[in-house]
Amino acid sequence: MAEVTTIGLDIAKHVFHAHGADATGRAVFSKRITRGKLLDFFAAHPRCLVALEACGGAHHWGRELRAMGHEVRLIPPAYVKPFVKRHKNDAVDAEAICEAAQRPSMRFVAVKSEEQQAAALVFRTRDLAVKQRTQLANAIRGHLSEYGWVAPKGAAHLAMLADLLEDGEIGETLPEAARPMFAMMVDMLADLDKRIAALDKEITRRAREDEVARRLMTIPGIGPITATAIAAIVPPAETFAKGRDFAAWLGLVPKQASTGGKQKLGAISRMGERTLRRLLIIGASAVVLQVSKRGAPAGSWLEGMLARKPRMLVTVALANKMARTVWALLVKQEDYRAPVAAAA
Repeated sequence: MAEVTTIGLDIAKHVFHAHGADATGRAVFSKRITRGKLLDFFAAHPRCLVALEACGGAHHWGRELRAMGHEVRLIPPAYVKPFVKRHKNDAVDAEAICEAAQRPSMRFVAVKSEEQQAAALVFRTRDLAVKQRTQLANAIRGHLSEYGWVAPKGAAHLAMLADLLEDGEIGETLPEAARPMFAMMVDMLADLDKRIAALDKEITRRAREDEVARRLMTIPGIGPITATAIAAIVPPAETFAKGRDFAAWLGLVPKQASTGGKQKLGAISRMGERTLRRLLIIGASAVVLQVSKRGAPAGSWLEGMLARKPRMLVTVALANKMARTVWALLVKQEDYRAPVAAAA
């Protein structure tokens, strides 16, 4: 055990598996460990490098193992998969994690603190509430269509339907057994609206108090929700060597199928932090919409792109550009300065 330098740890709910290797990569042990005995095992083991997949619970175990003096590295699961041999079980997964951690070019995920995870939880909660609100809205529309009532999409039309269900002609035409069910769904929808509004207020308050969030909100298309999400979720900006690496981490760069010196680019990869990618694309959509109505500054990058490219493509390209700007602001700790349009 004393010669072990790297341990690959495959985590789960109750049963874990540890694979130890020496400095040359030779396997020293492969051990099944229950959840209750995991910390005792590492407390008795000499300090070494412990590698885990960056999955559910990995940050918690990373903090626990760091407190014992071990060096902890989290690896994205996609980077571990190429090292998995035939078949799949806990022992094979732990061995693959151990081998991947020993690669000199391997990329790792920063271990998050409890405060960082708590700060990001407000966005996860809001996303869940928004999804549930959408499900309820679709359910109300769908069930009403069974009785011949069809409403356009949009929150304003849904509010009108709710009023008609309570006081108008819709409620009178529904069967007696259906009315309380519709009333329950309308009440649940109103309660979700209140909760989402409360979360929006909390996010806005955090954005005003956070210096980084205030700096990010100087970028066109980034509001309180996106700014505080970036401040809470993004790892240290120094983790990325350049803005393109940050955009790639978000999944906003094209897929590549290049070979033989010929570059072939496809659609965006969508590999990365989906919450931030969605927020940036929504912000870019708002900017493109306003520009489409009011016009872009003469000679600007956005004007040239809209003149020769489809609108959705320009939106994603602008989101990529916003991501690179975010990285630059985080690294330089400066406010956004609008570029000067090129002379005609």
